[in-house]
Amino acid sequence: MIYEGKAITVKALEGGIVELNFDLKGESVNKFNRLTLNELRESVDAIKADGSIKGVVVASGKDVFIVGADITEFVDNFKLPDEELVAGNLEANKIFSDFEDLGVPTVVAINGIALGGGFEMCLACDYRVMADSAKVGLPEVKLGIYPGFGGTVRLPRVIGTDNAIEWIASGKENKAEDALKVGAVDAVVAADKLQAAAVDLIKRAISGELDYKAKRQPKLEKIKLNAIEQMMAFETAKGFVAGQAGPNYPAPVEAIKTIQKAANFTRDKALEVEAAGFVKLAKTSVAESLIGLFLNDQELKKKSKKYDELAKDVKMAAVLGAGIMGGGIAYQSAVKGTPILMKDIREEAIQLGLGEASKLLGKRVEKGRLSPEKMAQALNAIRPTLSYGDFGTVDIVVEAVVENPKVKQAVLSEVEGLVKEDAILTSNTSTISISLLAQALKRPENFCGMHFFNPVHMMPLVEVIRGEKTGETAIATTVAYAKKMGKTPVVVNDCPGFLVNRVLFPYFGGFAKLLELGIDFVRIDKVMEKFGWPMGPAYLSDVVGIDTGHHGRDVMAEGFPDRMAVEGKTAVDVMYEANRLGQKNGKGFYAYETDKRGKPKKVSDPQAYEVLKPIVREQRELTDEDIVNFMMIPLCLETVRCLEDGIVETAAEADMGLIYGIGFPPFRGGALRYVDSIGVAEFVALADKYADLGPLYHPTAKLREMAAKGQSFFG
Repeated sequence: MIYEGKAITVKALEGGIVELNFDLKGESVNKFNRLTLNELRESVDAIKADGSIKGVVVASGKDVFIVGADITEFVDNFKLPDEELVAGNLEANKIFSDFEDLGVPTVVAINGIALGGGFEMCLACDYRVMADSAKVGLPEVKLGIYPGFGGTVRLPRVIGTDNAIEWIASGKENKAEDALKVGAVDAVVAADKLQAAAVDLIKRAISGELDYKAKRQPKLEKIKLNAIEQMMAFETAKGFVAGQAGPNYPAPVEAIKTIQKAANFTRDKALEVEAAGFVKLAKTSVAESLIGLFLNDQELKKKSKKYDELAKDVKMAAVLGAGIMGGGIAYQSAVKGTPILMKDIREEAIQLGLGEASKLLGKRVEKGRLSPEKMAQALNAIRPTLSYGDFGTVDIVVEAVVENPKVKQAVLSEVEGLVKEDAILTSNTSTISISLLAQALKRPENFCGMHFFNPVHMMPLVEVIRGEKTGETAIATTVAYAKKMGKTPVVVNDCPGFLVNRVLFPYFGGFAKLLELGIDFVRIDKVMEKFGWPMGPAYLSDVVGIDTGHHGRDVMAEGFPDRMAVEGKTAVDVMYEANRLGQKNGKGFYAYETDKRGKPKKVSDPQAYEVLKPIVREQRELTDEDIVNFMMIPLCLETVRCLEDGIVETAAEADMGLIYGIGFPPFRGGALRYVDSIGVAEFVALADKYADLGPLYHPTAKLREMAAKGQSFFG
């Protein structure tokens, strides 16, 4: 053994060839943490010191190659002073460069996922051989940063600037065939032939058949584009990527600027440019939020794993109530491999549900994400029925009928008598108490909420709601089924609106107050979209449905009368009374026309302003900042209350629920991280400025206590 550590070993193979093997002890994956970087330094030095070594094969002892840098170390590292952070970055890069400069050829065998720092390690090798099942990429922009171990320097010099910009700015994972096509790897082989192919390649380099020094040279030099070619490549790319990324995500454009700045430098100077830009991005609030988001997501996955042992296997599911929602649930279950019965009492609803599933599957085939054979399999996995005949075989039922407690109770009670005793019943209710619905059941321990968000195929969140009598097996099985469907489950406790809708309605409450003060809803939408929401509150109301919002508001007002009940009519009342229900009937705050692709397109409708006139109490001048505060303070305070009331267990779950459920701006990290970014004490002081607007704007006693102690939600 030439070198042996806890993350890396270097051992002799044959004929002067050694294998540098990444296999981080105590972890399921390889990652670049401080330990791994230190051992890479030591192993490179050990190889340099051994004159008998003729070539190096880099490999992994795990199913993946290297998933990237250890994100948990980022949080502390990014708090260091700029100079210290730049120095640390250049010190790490010196290890990769020293490996690249070894006096012998190097080949990497990419057996599985190689992302971020893992792929940058591959780029430091002379040759790259990839298993046909592996994926490579530089996803750092998704964390608000860009590659920091030489990725912006080496990749453009290996695959050309256009390809490198696309890879880095999109942050996508690339399949083996695509990596080979652009020259990111030199060969693709079956996984069982990977080691042999890497050894064969290194032998050819050692014998002189392949000129490894010539292969290495372009990575050490300037980018081979003249001034005009550079200007065309970089300026065009910056404009296009800026349009795609939007103003709130600076990393993709900054990555292009860095490649451009470093284009006329050789490797070591180019790495200095990369390090300086990397540190600049690392210090942004966007990076802090997106890294926090990643860590929250990891925490969610870890929490959901604890249910695995208790969960029962779901081999057959059922959805009660077809239509758009039922069809969406059936599609999601079937496309992810769980057969499902889709029952309704009306044939036209069944056809609507099947049509929805068929349309969604067809779109996947069009985009090349599903073969026609797989589409046929998925459609065959959806069994439409007007009767309960086959319900004796079902493991889990998702009730998705009309949002009426009496109807839901009747349907749930009926199906309970027809399924096996240990079958799990769930309700896709958005507002109705799970404990209330459970009163109609003989086995309430087998019942919980399973709240999907519309459109089901696009929205990643599923709220799994625990009622007063819900058993842990019901929760565990529902969590497991949600994960099997490709969703992110968040377990919440029962209350009106649960987590997401409970928090959303105070946001709409702020919107209602703005309309009463004569603020134009089009302006409010623009301000909130600029803040980062995918759509403003007026447009969102139309998409959700004014009638749905009207019903939900009444439920929330009954559940939390102290702060959500209002006197007199509001905007949603007058819209509802005027039968302006939003997109579903073509008129709400906006009117809707059909575009060329058959999708509803919003247009201005003067009639909407006439409908709203009776609810305008006064005309007040407000700044854009006021508009944001009117909307965001009640949303954030209700999120705080959900955490304090134990509706969610952690701040991470609260924030992820809002990001995945209602599109809270990811670059702001969630409601509680947004409060942290302002500062808890500062946020309390801000809320107090708007205290005259009512209880929705009043901080809780516990939040005031946190402010006094200088605490935060994400310490």
